[in-house]
Amino acid sequence: MANVTFSRKQFEKEIGKLDEKMQNKIAMFGTPLEKFDNEEMEIEVFPNRPDLLSYHGFKRAFLAFLGKQTGLKEYKLNKPEKDYVVIIDSSVKNVRPYTACAIIRGLKFDDEKIKEIVDMQEKLHLTIGRKRKKIAIGIYPLEKIKLPITFKALEPDKIKFIPLESDREMSGLQILQKHPTGKEYAHLLAGKSKFPVFTDAENNILSMPPIINSQVTGKVTGSTADVFVECSGFDFPVLNKCLNIITTNLAEMGGKIYQMELRENKTKSITPDFSPEKMKINLKNANSLLGLELNEKEVKKLLEEMGYNYNKESAEIPPWRVDILHEVDLIEDIAIAYGYEKFIPEIPEVTTVGEQDKKEIIKRKIAEILCGLNILEVSNYHLTSKAEQFRKMSMPEEGFIEVEESKTDYTILRKDLTHYLLKILSENVDSEYPQKIFELGRIFNSAKEEEHLSLAVSPANFTDTRQIVEYLSKMMNLNFQISEPDKIPPYLIDGRTAEIKLDSKAIGFLGEIHPKILKNWKIKMPVALFEINLEEIFGELE
Repeated sequence: MANVTFSRKQFEKEIGKLDEKMQNKIAMFGTPLEKFDNEEMEIEVFPNRPDLLSYHGFKRAFLAFLGKQTGLKEYKLNKPEKDYVVIIDSSVKNVRPYTACAIIRGLKFDDEKIKEIVDMQEKLHLTIGRKRKKIAIGIYPLEKIKLPITFKALEPDKIKFIPLESDREMSGLQILQKHPTGKEYAHLLAGKSKFPVFTDAENNILSMPPIINSQVTGKVTGSTADVFVECSGFDFPVLNKCLNIITTNLAEMGGKIYQMELRENKTKSITPDFSPEKMKINLKNANSLLGLELNEKEVKKLLEEMGYNYNKESAEIPPWRVDILHEVDLIEDIAIAYGYEKFIPEIPEVTTVGEQDKKEIIKRKIAEILCGLNILEVSNYHLTSKAEQFRKMSMPEEGFIEVEESKTDYTILRKDLTHYLLKILSENVDSEYPQKIFELGRIFNSAKEEEHLSLAVSPANFTDTRQIVEYLSKMMNLNFQISEPDKIPPYLIDGRTAEIKLDSKAIGFLGEIHPKILKNWKIKMPVALFEINLEEIFGELE
């Protein structure tokens, strides 16, 4: 969740009076009003709508919802002018490989608009940018830059500039070690022999993403009229969406959007791109899910109130919307425009007696035992990536279920819980130790689904996890046997691994993670873990 604050006076001047009816409308739009006074108002924005993380983005969407400016809003894209070019050097391939860029001209900044831009930038970093890991954003005064721009990676000692809010020049390493922002985000460049930088035609450094801009060439002021905007990261389609959010917000402030040409080796591309994606929507599906009897004219009206264009069961999605992945997302927006308050609750014509599933009772008991040992329960996605499921674990790519036309990095169903626990440990290498986590969840092997338990402790050894397994066996009144394995997973250390059996049937393993795998995940401390198939335990206890 993120909260956005803006001027009440501006809202009432440009949108409408903040009376009780308007307050209800804001809540029904899905952005509940947290608080307000005579000066400011604060709304809560859900993570799936980063396009609403600024006043101008909210204003565009909310005016459509009110029926004042419906349909897909169009923005003029001006072609790249001479030297509106970004050269992407091959050196960034293994560091931060992609960027999407634009130039906005004719802006008239004041303190309020600068505050809105900075606030939007930081909220995008935290949400869609995953704390700058996935996306980093830079906005620069164009009058201080000589085009074209180059995006490249340099050795840390060759990077020298004055970072924002500093008065002295620092090297790349010094920024990570001494600058407050550098220290906060240093882990994002940990282990890299080269750091990414944007430079202009005179070799002035604009920024070192995802860390910080230059004080000289990267600070927007009230006198700035034209800006260069860049988004860098690891997923080009998402970078494009993020750039679209920023540039259209700047256009709402009165700016003119100019595209830039991205040159990488012999390929060229143009950003931003506002071509709307088209998605089919079946009226029968919509009415079935919502319990309504809407006709095509009504669906058209409702979708246009959510900022779409609609024609013959096909919707055109705004290029700044990152949350529309499936027809169901369109149907949800139809429900919002229709008004949740208009839905009439119905009691189903079925009489049943409910009781808790016996498997859930067993899982809850396991969770209570482990939580009693001061072990933290975690929950991860069913979807994962091939890199994390296989390559980082030195596992062969086989026996997995792949998602068709996935729009994220998560393209397959997970085959185990172990790799996700290592992922969590890798994302918390600078947190306090010891770290003890477990997960109870479903895994997918080919077409088979199973409930598993996995637990990881760091720092720990074989004996530490064995003691937990034996304690769990005793508390659950189960007869676990720990024996020498016939075959071990390739991510465990040979000789420091055991097989877990229940009534002489193998149900899992425990062991220490191999140093090579720890290195893949950039985990600094030794890790011991176990993973158990719960299906046999269910059969034993039910």
